[in-house]
Amino acid sequence: MAQLSVEDLSLGYEGHVILSGLHFAVNAGDYLCIVGENGSGKSTLMKTILGLQKPLGGSIAFGDGLKPSEIGYLPQQTQVQKDFPATVWEIVLSGCQGRIGKKPFYGAAEKRLALENMKKMEITQFAKRCYRELSGGQQQRVLLARALCATQKLLLLDEPVSGLDPKVTLEMYQLIEGLNRDGHVTVVMISHDISAALHYATHILHIGHETFFGPKEEYVKSSMAKRFLADEGGKTK
Repeated sequence: MAQLSVEDLSLGYEGHVILSGLHFAVNAGDYLCIVGENGSGKSTLMKTILGLQKPLGGSIAFGDGLKPSEIGYLPQQTQVQKDFPATVWEIVLSGCQGRIGKKPFYGAAEKRLALENMKKMEITQFAKRCYRELSGGQQQRVLLARALCATQKLLLLDEPVSGLDPKVTLEMYQLIEGLNRDGHVTVVMISHDISAALHYATHILHIGHETFFGPKEEYVKSSMAKRFLADEGGKTK
């Protein structure tokens, strides 16, 4: 059974529809990249999946034993969030909040998980550092470690390399690929980097005036991809 199933979904806000009739499914181990023009509804879709925004129509269902509270989420950062005055340890540990239920404190299991995910992201040396003192790439590693504390199944990533330099961008993509390939974590990522999407993803969801969902090999052959890649200055492979 699919971890995430979307049927006839309509998205928007205040009654204004920006996308309708959307169908797709994400299975365990998939790496889905969501692409499309600016304003096509990519971030709105992700917020709707997370329950942060209500759909205007259609349905979103979770399977494979996945609960909505077990989804890891890395949103786009605002400047205020980049200046957040907390330690790296505090931020990563806060990703375990959904695991402790009504308990007032984090237990040994949550602390072990936070430390394990900090090691995966190679940020243990920053544990006592203030988050706002870190570079953009270091901050993204912290937020990814936090997201991993919430899930062992599904990560939703909204432009995780936005604003990063090429070297740090490549490192981030490789970390995410490793989580998907070696850690068996399903990845759903919004990306404006079409070349990276076609390199790393197993599946593509293109939304906008037209919609495509399927394996990336089929997407590359589609007329939609050729037009979009031409507009973006990319090339099919």
